[in-house]
Amino acid sequence: MAYYDNWIERLGLRDWCDANSQGGPMSMADLLKKSKGDKAGESDASILDTPFPSLDELNSACPAIPKTRVFTDAVENSFLSIKDPLKTILDPITQPLSWALDGSMWLFQAVPWFIVVPLFLLVVFWATRSMALVVFVGVSFLFMAFIDHYVPAIQTLSIIFVCTSFSVALGVPIGILMSRSDAMQRIVVPILDMLQTLPTFVYLIPLIFLFSVTESKLYGIAIILYAVVPVIRLTDLGIRLVDKEVLEAAHAFGMTDRQKLVNVQLPLALPNIMAGVNQTIMMSLAMVVIASLVSAPGLGVLVLRGIRNLELGVGLVAGLGIVLLAVLLDRVTKTALARVNAAQKH
Repeated sequence: MAYYDNWIERLGLRDWCDANSQGGPMSMADLLKKSKGDKAGESDASILDTPFPSLDELNSACPAIPKTRVFTDAVENSFLSIKDPLKTILDPITQPLSWALDGSMWLFQAVPWFIVVPLFLLVVFWATRSMALVVFVGVSFLFMAFIDHYVPAIQTLSIIFVCTSFSVALGVPIGILMSRSDAMQRIVVPILDMLQTLPTFVYLIPLIFLFSVTESKLYGIAIILYAVVPVIRLTDLGIRLVDKEVLEAAHAFGMTDRQKLVNVQLPLALPNIMAGVNQTIMMSLAMVVIASLVSAPGLGVLVLRGIRNLELGVGLVAGLGIVLLAVLLDRVTKTALARVNAAQKH
């Protein structure tokens, strides 16, 4: 006898359960349970063993109540029913992301290392004015080239560069709109909370159904969805933290809302926006490894190979390369952010 048979009888639902019972093949668990007999269950039953009245438990007492599998099938069928229209809309919108990822990957690999590395060093010096950081970046690249990890590292940097650019291009305008409208903020914040708490692998499931694994936008969208949250939040926060007296003074000088945004709010919010960009870069790097499961190239592929083939050295050295890139990107962006803060104080 199932645990909830008595409750079904007391509620007078037995006739309804039997009338709506559809029968069908029994599972192995049901067959084993039946072979042991219901009496054994009765004699061993204790109130401490009472299971939670989940769909599967209720189904064992009343076959008319659907199992959990029916619920998950309904979710799957709902998604599949809207898949084609959704793909028709998303395909042209997201195609530029594929072009950007493929083009950036080709460009970074086509240019010889003796041009790419000095260019990186010049960009680092321009952003930080720190010779120590320039030396650190140079040594890091030479080390990765020395252990034949230059190409995966440059592929990873290429993906981060494109995905961070898209994240900033999307995130800053959304953050500005949130800062100007409390209603917009109330709508967007729960979506950001969901994006930030959703397990990273879950991002990939609907995308795999929507796009082919050979399309670069598959992993590009997953990385952007994961990394765009900090830049939106910190842009909104930075603009809302601008001193109201400063805005009143700008209003007194006859500035329009657009002029106040461009000339007052955005410059004063720049440190917060840059902090958001720093977090977005770090989260892009974290997601690149997981995105290697769906054909994202780079150091993540080597980490995946190490796990799949139990090649300890390959996985650990690739992981060290990712740590090196993370430290490198973090130090460069934080030093650039410190320069922005120092310039604003003067």
